[in-house]
Amino acid sequence: MTTVALTADPEADPRVKAVFDDIRATRKSDFVNNLWHYLAFDPGLLESTWAEVKAVMAVPSELDPLTKEMLYIAVSIANSCTYCVHSHTAAARAKGMTDELHADLLRVVTLASKTNALANGLQLPVDPEFEADR
Repeated sequence: MTTVALTADPEADPRVKAVFDDIRATRKSDFVNNLWHYLAFDPGLLESTWAEVKAVMAVPSELDPLTKEMLYIAVSIANSCTYCVHSHTAAARAKGMTDELHADLLRVVTLASKTNALANGLQLPVDPEFEADR
């Protein structure tokens, strides 16, 4: 169950309609997923969140789009966000993630979780060689 009610006609608000139109144009799809529909309860939060997502995920950068989606999956797994795991797995598949690549990603995420827990449990000191100022 959600913590906010779904707005009956979100695009009646011109600010929400502008964001939804930009989502459609940016993604070249008529589909606007639930995150945006539920964020429409607060147009300012919707606008700022979309602006951040667009700037990081849709604007070309040093990371290719598939790598960005795979990183998003990894962080979503670490944060236990089922919705984001599903959303970004679908996006990664649309950008070319194969079953083999997905399995490899899950192996890395699983290994990182294990070794993170070990390093945290042992409270290991950071090796001086890993410090940025070396």
